[in-house]
Amino acid sequence: MADDARFAFIVEWYEELAARTRTFQFFYYSGSKSIEMFDIKTRKMFLKTNISASPIELQDLYIGASINVLGRQLKIVDFGDEFTKRKLMSKLERTLGYVMPNSLDKLGEIIHAIYDRGLLISKLRLCKVEHNDAYRLHEEDNKQSAMNINAITSGPIVAFELVGENAVQRWQELVGPTDPSVARSEAASSLRARFGKDLLHNAVHCSGSPSAAARELEYFFPSCSKATFTNCALGCNTTLCLIKPHAIKAGLAGKIIMAIQDGGFSFNTIQMFHMEKANVEEFLEVYKGVLHEYPGMVSELASGPVIAMEIISKSTDNVAEAFREFCGPMDPEIARHIRPRTLRASFGVNKVQNAVHCTDLPEDASLEA
Repeated sequence: MADDARFAFIVEWYEELAARTRTFQFFYYSGSKSIEMFDIKTRKMFLKTNISASPIELQDLYIGASINVLGRQLKIVDFGDEFTKRKLMSKLERTLGYVMPNSLDKLGEIIHAIYDRGLLISKLRLCKVEHNDAYRLHEEDNKQSAMNINAITSGPIVAFELVGENAVQRWQELVGPTDPSVARSEAASSLRARFGKDLLHNAVHCSGSPSAAARELEYFFPSCSKATFTNCALGCNTTLCLIKPHAIKAGLAGKIIMAIQDGGFSFNTIQMFHMEKANVEEFLEVYKGVLHEYPGMVSELASGPVIAMEIISKSTDNVAEAFREFCGPMDPEIARHIRPRTLRASFGVNKVQNAVHCTDLPEDASLEA
């Protein structure tokens, strides 16, 4: 590729004030990381900028991705030209994976392994699959259909979309053979070798082919309608944790979830999503006029995907307070001196990019969660 190759996409932006969706040509220059946007209807330039403070990387740009440009949440809906399609199609293959009910306590380790392999998690959610849907999901797998259906419907699972070059094959290799006993002899470092117990409890699922991946992704992350999965949220003696965009982009989400699980906490529900700037401003309004970092806090949460978790714990009657202590002081530098084992001490960069947001006031826990 040229040093400043131009990649073209079609993006959509929902303009709240006008209550309309606008479509743009979006040009990204890989060398300078600069951006140009043209309104497709008027053919006039809408925006030209160099996002040097929070650079968008080429790997962030794929069909279905949401990116934030100067407070505008853009959704990439198509390639903009044949050059971009030809260059990026194989590099941006998508596939589906999910963690089985019996292995949710290993979710952090599994996510860390995914990032370590160089794959990107673009979507993630906890859900409960019903029997009828499970039959449809495994219609191509006649031999183990009943076994898979019993496993997938025995409790909540965490499903995710993975993006990367040859993602289907690379995810299959990371997962390993279907039978964990075979995996331990043939692929000892695979996820099923490490976390699987038997054929029924083999830790994780991977799509068998690109066509299967497309079908399964449409079920878990439908393109045209909202999914109707059972809501697993409790809302009683729970609290909220948001893994911030900078930590996700740095590949730290798995390590943070591992630390949370090792710290005696778990989650009742978990989901990756993007927050519009207006929603972030409302969510963080309690800090407006109180913390001078407020504008930066808003920009950070709106800059990319967040992972939200409803945190629970069996070891305390006040989860909100216990988890706030576990997160540590807002300033990671202070945390590293007085609370070195906290999340912000371990994974934070500064007061704005401090790895996680947690509920500060116990009375707000049920509202945020």
